[in-house]
Amino acid sequence: MSHFGDIKPPEGLMSMNLRIEQALEQQFSRVHTAGSPPRLMAAMRHAVFPGGARIRPQLCLAVATACGDDASALSNAAAISIELLHCASLVHDDMPCFDDADIRRGLPTVHKQFGEPLALLAGDALIILAYQALAQAGTRWPQRLAPLLQIVCEGTGAPEGIVAGQAWECEPKVALSQYQRAKTGALFVASTCAGAIAAGVDPQPWRRLGDCLGEAYQVADDIRDVMGQALAIGKPQGQDAHHGRPSSAADLGLVGAVNYFRELMQAAIDSVPACPARTAMQKLVLAESERLLPQHAREQIARGVMEPGLA
Repeated sequence: MSHFGDIKPPEGLMSMNLRIEQALEQQFSRVHTAGSPPRLMAAMRHAVFPGGARIRPQLCLAVATACGDDASALSNAAAISIELLHCASLVHDDMPCFDDADIRRGLPTVHKQFGEPLALLAGDALIILAYQALAQAGTRWPQRLAPLLQIVCEGTGAPEGIVAGQAWECEPKVALSQYQRAKTGALFVASTCAGAIAAGVDPQPWRRLGDCLGEAYQVADDIRDVMGQALAIGKPQGQDAHHGRPSSAADLGLVGAVNYFRELMQAAIDSVPACPARTAMQKLVLAESERLLPQHAREQIARGVMEPGLA
């Protein structure tokens, strides 16, 4: 199964996205009360809605579904907790002390829209909201809550979570694989493993899928950063070079990075464990491959041709 052409998303993807959005709205409704600071609530919502591809919560729910999904409320909580933590990391990532970015997902970043103090607080509040979601749902499945908390913490904190990935940018030297594994890969591993744990299944067979997808996602981001697709990625281009970050595109060249991306996506497809939903999961991976780095973009790079304005 190695075709990467015109891939259609698997059936059920729209219903999965609706499930994610409804769970996020429900979680926000629990904290957005008459006594809540209005501008803080607005800043938090600005960071989360409208969302990006929601690939992390999609992965979490897809794995949970493949494993039986016998505790859907817990699966929902795991999925949105990971998305809320991801959104919190973006809020902090965009602030002047890091990227000083003006746009995110085609809109003003939180600190540009609401100011730096509220951006910092909104990111912090989203982190708390993520763990509140897990705590609230986990009371019905206490035996699954502890391992869920552990895997989510591993994906976000030190020594190898997204916080560590951000911290590596402050170090004078870091290996590319170590940086990418922490900055991006850890939360993908948390997504696949959390889906299995929420369904009461051993998460280890699903770890490889998260590893491959996480690294592929970062490689694709490095490629698009070099290509300068600011409108396509919804954020400023050239950030890696500007900030002196490790980059697959810089290390391997664009052609080499594209080839590595294909290898990682194929490894992700092959890593899906045997289960009744294996084909559907593989289709989801293929659809994500096309979304991350469309076929026409790969062909342009292979020919050494860039569209006007993307060089």
